[in-house]
Amino acid sequence: MPYLYRVARPRQPALPRDARGTHSSGQDYEALRQECRRRRVLFEDPDFPATDASLFFSEKPPVPFVWKRPGDIVKDPKFILGGATRTDICQGDLGDCWLLAAIASLTLNEKTLARVVPPDQNFGPDYAGIFHFQFWQHNEWLDVVIDDRLPTFNGRLVFLHSAERNEFWSALLEKAYAKLNGSYEALKGGTTIEAMEDFTGGVGEMYEVKRAPDNFYEILEKALKRCSMVGCSIDISSAAESEAKTRFGLIKGHAYSVTGIDEVNYRGRKVQLIRIRNPWGQVEWNGPWSDNSLEWRSVSPSEQKRLSQTALDDGEFWMKFEDFKVHFDKVEICNLTPDALEDSTPHKWEVTVHQGSWVRGSTAGGCRNFLDTFWTNPQIKLHLTEKDEGQDDCTFIAALMQKDRRKLKKLGADMLTIGYSIYESPRGDGHLNKDFFRYHPSKARSKTYINLREVSERFKLPPGDYVLIPTTFEPHQEADFCLRIFSEKKAITEDLDENVAIDLPEPPNPTPTSQETEEEKQFRALFEQISGEDLEITAEELQYILNAILKKIKNIKFKNLSLVSCRNIISLMDSSGNGKLEFDEFKVFWERMKKWINIFLRFDFDKSGSMSSYELRSALKAAGYQLNNFLLQLIVLRYSDEQFQIEFDDFLNCLIRLENASRVFQTLSVKNKEFINLNISE
Repeated sequence: MPYLYRVARPRQPALPRDARGTHSSGQDYEALRQECRRRRVLFEDPDFPATDASLFFSEKPPVPFVWKRPGDIVKDPKFILGGATRTDICQGDLGDCWLLAAIASLTLNEKTLARVVPPDQNFGPDYAGIFHFQFWQHNEWLDVVIDDRLPTFNGRLVFLHSAERNEFWSALLEKAYAKLNGSYEALKGGTTIEAMEDFTGGVGEMYEVKRAPDNFYEILEKALKRCSMVGCSIDISSAAESEAKTRFGLIKGHAYSVTGIDEVNYRGRKVQLIRIRNPWGQVEWNGPWSDNSLEWRSVSPSEQKRLSQTALDDGEFWMKFEDFKVHFDKVEICNLTPDALEDSTPHKWEVTVHQGSWVRGSTAGGCRNFLDTFWTNPQIKLHLTEKDEGQDDCTFIAALMQKDRRKLKKLGADMLTIGYSIYESPRGDGHLNKDFFRYHPSKARSKTYINLREVSERFKLPPGDYVLIPTTFEPHQEADFCLRIFSEKKAITEDLDENVAIDLPEPPNPTPTSQETEEEKQFRALFEQISGEDLEITAEELQYILNAILKKIKNIKFKNLSLVSCRNIISLMDSSGNGKLEFDEFKVFWERMKKWINIFLRFDFDKSGSMSSYELRSALKAAGYQLNNFLLQLIVLRYSDEQFQIEFDDFLNCLIRLENASRVFQTLSVKNKEFINLNISE
């Protein structure tokens, strides 16, 4: 999978009203719908056809599915029937409980739901077999158009469906999300917070229940009041425990939604309760405060009505908060704004977004355990200038997200293990080198490296300049990423990429014949032997000379200089324009060659005879070329091997090409200046 380096400039967060159409035709939902109405046909989506390819990428359907429109399944289909509620979400034969738990939470916020599921859609007179939904993806809102053909077996929906057989908004939403990610199979396995963020553009935080703060009940209460989306789950210790049922009716490794939290009067005292929903639409907690438990007999009917307590087997149940903390392990909260749930004061948050890439061989350096390559990762400078109100520190959240990994599942991609470190920045700009990280500890870091789509943490640091290093755990792993910085006060961020600069010394004058060194005298004799009395050699003759010399150098790996490279050398050094290299020109070139050999040996740290592509930035800088990440990536792709090693002939070819390019650039610059001066003088 090739990844192009993306400049990590800060961007403004996207707004829902700016949702971008994604259909291959270039038409938006309304234009497509009107076209179908004019042609009197039902929409068929060529981007997500009703074929097995839209279902699975690694297997065939276990039974022959039939794609049907809602009108072919029931007589009177409805998009939304009696309002979109959490009981409209019943899991089918797909392991996407994480998504369904997020959809159940989505229904608790009418405004957020209307943004994801535009309500002006129906099966009425304007029906054209086309629907659309909006999702947030990496700082951009997308409008996803689908047709309404759904996979069925024996006349019933195979995947997500509503408890009401003639209601279809939830099944169509699942299809749109499957299209966004490439297939239904791509939705197997995930974390609830991933879908929550795609529904809101919010920022996620995760709590380990057993280590939660003392005011955890108040945190959850405040989250639900702020319309944050909340999910929970029970850990598994092995794959065999996945979806195993405990004796209390709870499912391990399964995503649940938290749909309510409240206190109830019970025998003269207050009891804290929490309401949980299983997206299966069945299988519930059977302990204290479950649907038919004795505890409810001591609660007044009015109190039960206030809590919407029913004894239906609908997958939703209440349980005592203390029991919840015993039986559940993780809680995921997606905040529509990143206001601290421990704080009673809402804040206006500033957000900046960086898009970037880890590119194998150049910017995929891995974590701090791999010091030799860690410094090559993208580096983002963070200026914290204003303290929080009444505080000495600056609060911010750093949320690092790897992009499109679910969509790339069909190519064998998995979620990478990611994280980041934050360092106090030294004075000056420019990419920090290896020695900086060797001698300076980090000031803060993500709690752990983990194979989730996003890693986010909340920090408080004194005002100042910091450098954030987003990384994969292992080096050489490629992915695009999105980094969001939420700060209570305005924080300035910038990418610490190098400016392209060339700083080459003036070439030395050739030494007079009478002052030639012993080495130069040997070269002169070789020149006379090959070229004759004129002491000029062709590209073919230069190739013979350089290959013979370089193969004798013991400490470098060298294959052969190509004829094209030798022609480039002559083009670089030929001052007379005759297409040949004179001996004096060769002497000047040889001085450069010796400098380049010394640079190569200096950056061959393991003395293997080849240089790591991750050291190319420093080696080229030592030779006078300061390059940015994009140019560096192109050079690495061109000159490094599969093991990210560069042998000397490739290093030499690279330098010759750069020097020729810089010569052309300088010539054009001079001519442009002359042209400008001429125009000014006229």
